Amino acid sequence: SSNGEECHWLSMKNHCFRRQEKLQRCGQCRFAQYCDRTCQRAAWEEHKQECAAIKSYGKVPNENVRLAARILWRLDKDGSVVSDTQLTGLDELEDHIYDISEDDLKDFKVDIHNFLDFWPRSSKPHTVDNVSHILGVINCNGFMVSDQRGLQAVGVGLFPNLCLVNHDCWPNCTVILNNGNQSAVDSMYHSQKRIELRALGKIDPGEEVTVSYVDYLNLSEDRRRLLKQQYFFDCTCEHCTNKTKDDLKMAGAVVEGEKVPEETVKEVTEYSRTMLEKMEKARIEANYNEVVKICRECVEKQENVLADTHIYQLRMWSTLSEVLSYLQFFEEAATFARKMVEGYLKLYHPNNAQLGMATMRAGVTHWQAGFIEIAHGMICKAYAILMITHGPTHPITKDLEAMRMQTEMELRMFKQNEYVYHSMREAALKNQPMRMMAEPVAESIKNLFRRK
Repeated sequence: SSNGEECHWLSMKNHCFRRQEKLQRCGQCRFAQYCDRTCQRAAWEEHKQECAAIKSYGKVPNENVRLAARILWRLDKDGSVVSDTQLTGLDELEDHIYDISEDDLKDFKVDIHNFLDFWPRSSKPHTVDNVSHILGVINCNGFMVSDQRGLQAVGVGLFPNLCLVNHDCWPNCTVILNNGNQSAVDSMYHSQKRIELRALGKIDPGEEVTVSYVDYLNLSEDRRRLLKQQYFFDCTCEHCTNKTKDDLKMAGAVVEGEKVPEETVKEVTEYSRTMLEKMEKARIEANYNEVVKICRECVEKQENVLADTHIYQLRMWSTLSEVLSYLQFFEEAATFARKMVEGYLKLYHPNNAQLGMATMRAGVTHWQAGFIEIAHGMICKAYAILMITHGPTHPITKDLEAMRMQTEMELRMFKQNEYVYHSMREAALKNQPMRMMAEPVAESIKNLFRRK
């Protein structure tokens, strides 16, 4: 089953999160969507209470309210410990209600009010304090839940064990949602949906296990602000304390051995900040031609002024490569994708999931542009990273493995006879109707940790 923003606490066992064009809506609430009747029947046990509540309420409340309701229904049914491997209960997790800012507190009170209206009279009543605690825990412990391919956010979930893992801006682990495999012919090869804590390298005995709650591609000051705002702590990690790589993230270019004057770099940085805001607005409105126009204009100003590691330039390159691919300008998209990956390699941890995903997208864009040698190299690099960050059983790693084998075969053909290779490729593309790339989302997932 797939549902725009559906999410489950702990196992999320009944929804497949597959993405497909035609989905069947639940006939009762008209909100939940399923790929077929089998999925709908499998999901019914968990959906039926929410279904009746939505129908009675007359509308669909926001994801916080829905998740709080699902948690309380689950607690009422199964109690606070639902697994032998559970290390903590929700009552032991911090809710930070007294740390919430005045503006956020208004929204928080609205959520409480909406929850009390939404909660059915037929269900066990809960106190305002109890509801407040659950909503507070969701606010500062919620994880983004992604679709089967890990490419798009579909909701929020709570995973108590993972709430025990502390933050570091340069962590030794990453968190990945693995939707499992239910499509194998033999059911013994089926695997359940699960959230995984995966090591990024060797961890010494006694060393604390850490993950990153925010994207490292922010300046240390911005990371600290985000962490304080949402998770209510001051980050004292080594990378924040030493402002590691901040100089690279705001660096000016070196042209013919000469550094660009600081004043010029500052001026173009401020200009880029303004253009990024304009670009985001156009992107949210799905005005992709305007997005390309803004990005091109900005990139022209940034060239030979900002370094290839400057985060504002990287954001422009990332957006241009994604949107140009969607508009099928593959050669130009490939140029910006390559620049983006080269910049990322100088900033990210070598086994960073975002780096792996960006390298994979760049590899696919190069393949679409017909640059088979670069495409194969990038797909191999992405595969090596995702084998560590996602593991061999993750659907996206399996997709990458298939891509790697295909591009390897195409590369052999290309090396034997370039003319024959391009002729065959052209014929193959002509025989298939051109398919559009997935539409760019307003904000791609940077990590699994939820952000407001």
